[in-house]
Amino acid sequence: MIATAAPAFAQEDAAAPPAGTYNLDKNHAYLTWNVSHNGLSTYTGAFTDFDATVEFDPATPAASTLNVTINPAAIETNYPIEPKGDEWEDELANDDKFMNADTHPEITFVATSVETTSDTTGTVTGDLTFLGQTKPVTLNVTYNGFADLPWMEGRGLIGFSAEGIVTRSEFGMSALLPNISDDVTIKFSGEFVQAAE
Repeated sequence: MIATAAPAFAQEDAAAPPAGTYNLDKNHAYLTWNVSHNGLSTYTGAFTDFDATVEFDPATPAASTLNVTINPAAIETNYPIEPKGDEWEDELANDDKFMNADTHPEITFVATSVETTSDTTGTVTGDLTFLGQTKPVTLNVTYNGFADLPWMEGRGLIGFSAEGIVTRSEFGMSALLPNISDDVTIKFSGEFVQAAE
């Protein structure tokens, strides 16, 4: 999605990864969101159910594609007090002030353009559909490398990290402003497995 070069520590084979379809390895991926809480701390939550597919073209990164789907009902906040933690996560997931997952059961991101800024970095701009509205969002992406590991039976692995900011009020979520920040920082890191032929 970004480049053919890779850090040596991540690369088992000096060759560039082959072009093709790569599917997210859900066992080695995370997706978090951060907001400012009263301007005093950073509050972090995670989505625990998401998937992504990359059509990767290392020779022409701009031709690569990315499709992401997220289940907004699958939220983890590590709220320490039970059962309030479960109640809070359920409210975040389903209340119409927040994720409103009962009405909008899927968040999607579909890349519309890819630009490189160095051998291992770039930006991916795409259409984010959230709470029934679709708006462009740009992510800063780092290509973490390629591995051709013997136990993967000939299927390569590529890794990416990404970060971007979503302004939640633009999608209709204004609950608890300004105590909870309007800007939401999204962070992702994960591995993608070459699809079997």
